[in-house]
Amino acid sequence: MSANASDKTATIVSFAPILDGQSDANIVADDSGRAIVALLQKAAEMADGDCARAMDLAHKLSSQLQAAEERASDLEAEAAHFRNRAVRAEEWLQHIHNEVEQAFFQKKDHFRTR
Repeated sequence: MSANASDKTATIVSFAPILDGQSDANIVADDSGRAIVALLQKAAEMADGDCARAMDLAHKLSSQLQAAEERASDLEAEAAHFRNRAVRAEEWLQHIHNEVEQAFFQKKDHFRTR
């Protein structure tokens, strides 16, 4: 921060009035104007750099978000697949249960009534 502060003090130009002649005043005004323009150019360059870094970061985060969304979509499809398999397995278990009931327990009841 001290290096930054010394840069600022080095570019400060005093505006004390010069009484001797108009040309010295013009030189001071020109020097001050050039210093202000140089500071504005430096600020613009810094802003451009900040903007470029922000755009790079936004692009990187956008890519990561897209990859995460694709992964989430893949996981949702995989979950749906296993959910369907579980439903199908439950249907088969119910079918097997009904077959066992019919094959063993209804025949047993049939023999008891005779």
